[in-house]
Amino acid sequence: MKFISYYYNNKENVGILTENGIIHLEKYNSMIDLIENFNEEILKKFENIIYKNDYNYIPLEKVKLLAPIPHPKRHILCLGKNYEDHAKELMTTKISDTFIPNAPIYFTKSNGSVIGDNDCIKFYKNVTSQVDYEAELAIVIGKEGININKEDAEDYIFGYTIVNDVSARDLQVKHNQWFKAKSLDTFCPIGPSIVHKSKIPFPVELDITCKVNGEIRQNSNTKNLIFDIPYIISDLSKGFTLKPGDIICTGTPSGVGLSFDPPKLLKDGDIVECYIEKIGTLINTVKSI
Repeated sequence: MKFISYYYNNKENVGILTENGIIHLEKYNSMIDLIENFNEEILKKFENIIYKNDYNYIPLEKVKLLAPIPHPKRHILCLGKNYEDHAKELMTTKISDTFIPNAPIYFTKSNGSVIGDNDCIKFYKNVTSQVDYEAELAIVIGKEGININKEDAEDYIFGYTIVNDVSARDLQVKHNQWFKAKSLDTFCPIGPSIVHKSKIPFPVELDITCKVNGEIRQNSNTKNLIFDIPYIISDLSKGFTLKPGDIICTGTPSGVGLSFDPPKLLKDGDIVECYIEKIGTLINTVKSI
């Protein structure tokens, strides 16, 4: 089941994306409202509507897709260097220490950097000249929790989506930390939907790729995470309360633009496609200003 946020009839809406179109969920004011009030009974109700196939669907082409959570309440939670091959490829750069982490590396992206599918990744040429892509599986938290046990981690998940952790590599080096470089306006494409956890078997083992102008740059599977999803949720929640609607990016595999010789960084007009099996493809065009 794919949940979306979309713009239609001059307002933001929440819905379910199906093969026949969009089921409008008029009861909910936002995706976070839906997540906060979601339960198994509601899930069964939605599944029954889809099964009966007697709904007056809204055609997808008549709406503007937004990020599934267009206005996150908190910053986006992220992990760095969570695929071994990516950790190794960074050894040749100046943006990270030259080691494979023995504990998760956490950082955040500003919630103001969020954009949706088919929106433009924009950057100012006088601010950065080294814009890079990072395709990532993101976890969407479904209920509040603290000090969560690994075996209970799935209970706290609402679903999964795709994030492109766009990064200004020169700013990472300049500031000697990652927040600014990863939080520029439009540097957090998310979407196109949130797939409910009931549709993705646990443990989560999904193919993940990134293409730039049709060329495959990243190609891996989430089974290759150094710290898997139960570990991430349990470790991150130690003394830190996770809340409904929190977004956790699980890290990116090898093949980022900076790792190539010469580097293959993003430029004006590039089309970036981040794909994750069972979720879909997040597509964004790059625009330099």
